[in-house]
Amino acid sequence: MKLPRMSGTAAWTLLLCLIVFAIAPQQLSVAAYKLFLITLAGVSGYWIDREIFPYARPDIFMHSHNNDIRLAAAMLRRSIIVAASMIAVGLGL
Repeated sequence: MKLPRMSGTAAWTLLLCLIVFAIAPQQLSVAAYKLFLITLAGVSGYWIDREIFPYARPDIFMHSHNNDIRLAAAMLRRSIIVAASMIAVGLGL
């Protein structure tokens, strides 16, 4: 049986959570709040991209072989917008 993707990362995260719980259990709520904010920023960045570029979504270009450059540009654009929103929230802007 093959393990799911990122199961190693999930195991390390669980181990680090247990270490934080052993050292300072009051910090787990802070870590959960920060994780919530970053996740919310990622979802918000995704929807911002969909609202700004409704006709240039990556899945539109995926099925055509002659649109490889457009697919790459749409995927790169979306990842930059999502990353920028996550960085902005992470920095507290």
